Amino acid sequence: MPQDTPPRWDRRMQQRLARGEAAALGELYDRFASLVHMLAHRVLDDDDAADMVTREVFGYIWENPDAYDPKQGSLRSWVAKLTNSQAVHRLRQTEAAALAAGAGGSAEELEQKVRRAAVAARADYIVTSMPAPLRAALELAYFGRRDYRQTAADLGVTEDEARRRLRLGLQLLATAHTRPLEGSTPPGYGRSL
Repeated sequence: MPQDTPPRWDRRMQQRLARGEAAALGELYDRFASLVHMLAHRVLDDDDAADMVTREVFGYIWENPDAYDPKQGSLRSWVAKLTNSQAVHRLRQTEAAALAAGAGGSAEELEQKVRRAAVAARADYIVTSMPAPLRAALELAYFGRRDYRQTAADLGVTEDEARRRLRLGLQLLATAHTRPLEGSTPPGYGRSL
């Protein structure tokens, strides 16, 4: 289960990146590269394209460390949002190029594919950025196939607290279908990097 980073670490990392410390980028990459690649692959279903998005995201972070605002959330959640935005953008470009080349399909099918990928990316982003206690409860319930009583015992919390965490986590996930990622691209992002 991924660990949340303390806000102080996020601020220090941003300051180090702003000073141009290559070691900071390496540390950030070590911490988040697997997350970035996994999220990009979830949208694109292609290792090479996910690798490219991973490079683009870390390149963007290196060039624009001040784009991260610690008041808006954790660095981890910002990196996930950048990844999802860029992956959806790349999917739209790839599918539009295939459509223009006559690879079959229609504009409506293209939009449906992009919309499905955006919803999946938003769900991944929500899980990635939700507080660790909610994420832990959902992971135990879903992947561990635990009910709320077993989840409570595994987490060392009361059954009421386990139910509350599961309910809140599921409510957050439900928003993936009502608020797709489209339109949430950070300023200056989503263009070719």
